[in-house]
Amino acid sequence: MRFTMFSTLFGTLLAAGGASADINKPTTAPPVPISVLDLIDTTTIISLLAVVAILASSYAISLRALDPATPSRFRVLFIWHAFDFLIHTIFEGSFLYNCFFTSAPFDPAVHHPALLTNFLGTSNKLFGAAYGDNWATKLWMVYAQADKRWAGADLTVVSLELLTVLGAGPLAAWICYGIAKKDWRVSFWMVVLATGELYGGFMTFAPEWLTGNQNLDGSNFMFLWVYLVFFNMLWVFLPLYAMWVSFDDMKNAFMVRNKVVNAALQRQKKEK
Repeated sequence: MRFTMFSTLFGTLLAAGGASADINKPTTAPPVPISVLDLIDTTTIISLLAVVAILASSYAISLRALDPATPSRFRVLFIWHAFDFLIHTIFEGSFLYNCFFTSAPFDPAVHHPALLTNFLGTSNKLFGAAYGDNWATKLWMVYAQADKRWAGADLTVVSLELLTVLGAGPLAAWICYGIAKKDWRVSFWMVVLATGELYGGFMTFAPEWLTGNQNLDGSNFMFLWVYLVFFNMLWVFLPLYAMWVSFDDMKNAFMVRNKVVNAALQRQKKEK
């Protein structure tokens, strides 16, 4: 007990002495926070404008492909799925291209050994946007400032993107065709695609949440709210909206069917 009290008192005196000594030290200014303007370069501007152009193209396609009497909710979903298809095909397709065809030799003097994952059965090369110089590598290196995994060939991300580009993208294009043609199967496949989009989003970020977000940088507005939150939450709220519309559409179909069946049963009873 006495030893504890003495050690506590001694520690307090040391802390006080250290504090008084710090008074005589020259103070350093706190780091200047990074401005959003500091993070916007030509590649960033072109990338954001490309997203806007893809959205505008999706809207323009809807004007040509849809009947003027198309309900607004299906018009919104047509635009969303056209946008979804183009983003998956152009942007994420370019990510996969760099993962499979853009590489650099592994240099132990420069690269960390953890970067070697035996991707494509290769133990002496590194793959991904960080090791190339084309329009897509520049685009993905901008996004990689917020999520480092997109600079290389992260195995989880590549696996999900293979399903996204080769599966979700074509399915989104077919859904657009189905909405335009008033195909009765559209609602079912919208649910399938929306489920896949939500699952893919969870599997993209769950490994980061479980490991303390080691690859994510949310230190400023641009990285956190534009790259990580806004662009990823689009693939949460719009798929949920697609599910809601599809549920309502299928509910109405079943209600009509039930009315027809009940009416047929009533006729049979009267005939008897």
